[in-house]
Amino acid sequence: MHLMLTFFRAYPWQTLIMLVALLLAGIAEGIGLSALLPLLNVAIQNDASVNNGGQDVQPPNQYEQLVLDTLANLGISPTIGTLLFIIVLGVTLKSLLLLVARRQVGYTAAQVATDLRLQMLRAVLRSKWEYFLHQPIGRLTNGLATEAQRSADSFVNGTTVLTLILQAIIYGSVALAVSWKATLISLTAGAVIIGASHFLVHMSRRAGRKQTSLLTSLLSRMTDTLQSVKPLKAMAREHLADSVLAMKTAKLNKALRKQVFSSAVLNATQEEMFAIVIASGMFVALVKFQMPLTTVMVLVVVLGKMLSQLGKVQKQYQKVVLGESAFWSLNQSIDEARKAEEVLVPGSGITPTLEQSIRLEDISFSYDRQAVIHDTSLEIPAGCLTTLIGPSGSGKTTIVDLVIGLLRPQAGKVLIDGVLLQDLNLKAWRRMIGYVPQENLLLHDSVLHNVTLDDPELSEEDALRALQDAGAWEFVSRMPEGMHSTVGERGTMLSGGQRQRIMIARALVHRPKLLILDEATSALDPENEAAIGRTMEALRGQLTILAISHQTALVDAADRVYSMQGGCAVLQAPGSNTA
Repeated sequence: MHLMLTFFRAYPWQTLIMLVALLLAGIAEGIGLSALLPLLNVAIQNDASVNNGGQDVQPPNQYEQLVLDTLANLGISPTIGTLLFIIVLGVTLKSLLLLVARRQVGYTAAQVATDLRLQMLRAVLRSKWEYFLHQPIGRLTNGLATEAQRSADSFVNGTTVLTLILQAIIYGSVALAVSWKATLISLTAGAVIIGASHFLVHMSRRAGRKQTSLLTSLLSRMTDTLQSVKPLKAMAREHLADSVLAMKTAKLNKALRKQVFSSAVLNATQEEMFAIVIASGMFVALVKFQMPLTTVMVLVVVLGKMLSQLGKVQKQYQKVVLGESAFWSLNQSIDEARKAEEVLVPGSGITPTLEQSIRLEDISFSYDRQAVIHDTSLEIPAGCLTTLIGPSGSGKTTIVDLVIGLLRPQAGKVLIDGVLLQDLNLKAWRRMIGYVPQENLLLHDSVLHNVTLDDPELSEEDALRALQDAGAWEFVSRMPEGMHSTVGERGTMLSGGQRQRIMIARALVHRPKLLILDEATSALDPENEAAIGRTMEALRGQLTILAISHQTALVDAADRVYSMQGGCAVLQAPGSNTA
């Protein structure tokens, strides 16, 4: 079981504690079982002594004699009370030790799910931007929400398999000591039954893989659909999304039905076959081997438990293989993200400054062999407002991503105060940036939380300053609880202009050197857009501003305007307005 070995290597101490507890529980159960045959014989001997003076008492067999000799060496008299006490003690110790083992399993399973989720999150957040762009959001959602939990469930089921195997070994050892012939016959029959039904385990494995694939696809489409519910409802086209989701859900239902079928067939056939084996074994033992009834009764109990545990091993293993595809899928996602990890601090790791300018020299960049920027150069002077204009797809956002360092040019270079961007401490550089996107990314939380994002290094005074600089304090101060007021889901309790000012305050709160507005005013009316423009004019000189905009306010307020045309940045003449 490669899956369990992987878990054990990842959690060695937790696994060791669990295995020791299981081993001791098995020994305790074995001690209790060892007293069963002597107990029956003592009871029969007492009955025979009362009824006919002990004439029908049979001598103990080899196994029973071994138990009696062991008790004698320990100074224990083999009375009914003593033997019953040993059985009860064994069961009690077994229960307590299994409690310890299962608690450890539960704690470790919770840790497995937590660790996998954190590994996934950290690997994705540390990956290169190009990698992130190609990942369907449903794959990430499925990994965090379902695959991590299914992996933890597989760990629990795997440890249950180990528990059952250990118990089966204990039962088998006792049975071998009583009658090796009957035990070997039972083991052979059990192996045949388990082997014959193993195809059902393979069916479950295929169903599990199908579920993992379908859940990823379904969650991807579900996420996309929920983000576009309003336009779908506005155009009465909900049925299109419904039909696609219904089709994927139907396929998932088919995979689940196969899983249920394989489990049900295994449960139904296995118990019946084991019952036939036990009944046949009793007949052979009593009629052909002419074993004493007490010995046969013990064998029935012990071998019945052994076969039952072996059957449960297969059932639990079926659950393991059902969920293992989720673990391997999640690990594959984590490994892929780690291979795409971004190097934020290169060997040189120069501390960045922004006192002169940002220069892009002879830059070229393509997406999937489609050229977006070709051999272009531009300069963003420090302390000035530079605006990029141009049609959609002309490369404006690509320029911003190159400046941030999310993308690397395929030709040319990006210089920050004359230093190559790839030689800088990229993490320190990005901490100098305040970024305002076009999308509304407000959280269903307070204004304060939306501005600081719960950064422990930021105080309410920092948030107040940022709100004032962004021109947002005037309306925030009038809210019922000030900056502690909730903004609603995605900021629905605020107007478009107010939401955008909160976003600007978030970008300003950590005192950046560079403020980037990525079409941040495109959804605003002229009045709010002009107000944002005046705010940018007030901030000019305090920091460097790079804005992407089609709006006149940011173009008119700019110190420099570059128009993206045919993959090149063309500097506009002062006073010209082609936005």
